Amino acid sequence: MKIYLASGSPRRKELLAQIGLEFEVRVSEADEKCDIKDPAGLVEELSKRKAAAVMDELKASGESGFIVIGADTVVALEGDILGKPKSPEDAVRMLGRLSGREHDVYTGVTIGYENTFVTFHERTSVSFYEMSDKEIKEYVETCDPLDKAGAYGIQGFCARYIRGISGDYNNVVGLPIGRLYQELKKLL
Repeated sequence: MKIYLASGSPRRKELLAQIGLEFEVRVSEADEKCDIKDPAGLVEELSKRKAAAVMDELKASGESGFIVIGADTVVALEGDILGKPKSPEDAVRMLGRLSGREHDVYTGVTIGYENTFVTFHERTSVSFYEMSDKEIKEYVETCDPLDKAGAYGIQGFCARYIRGISGDYNNVVGLPIGRLYQELKKLL
């Protein structure tokens, strides 16, 4: 069965390849504007929109017998949802808020198959060491945080500031592949 990833994220592509799945990338053009304030509800809704948009495109082109995987990740701190920074200054602000504190990373995943959607989310708590203003500026200058929820990537340069995590590491990278694989096994 053909699998499509409804995301252009290089990290998600690497994670799927890591577990031996063969797939094709089909970036979703789904509307990501959403007023949901609950991080779990938000990532589930956005992952479903992404999967549904790609499923609709594939069906319209006459394709059948496929699975689509949609995903969305956000960082939540004290009731605020931190998506991707809008600018380097926004990244500095976000990292300043995360410095020395614990926050949660939520990734919602939707598996679209035939006319069925299986949607779930994972939550991982991440604790940061204190970061000086100079360290934050140095990290932002790498441009690494500019395309990541919460303005950081746990798997790169920012790893030096991670005190610890509770939960699925891969969820923080952008895709809880263990849970995803278990859900896929139920369908295949």
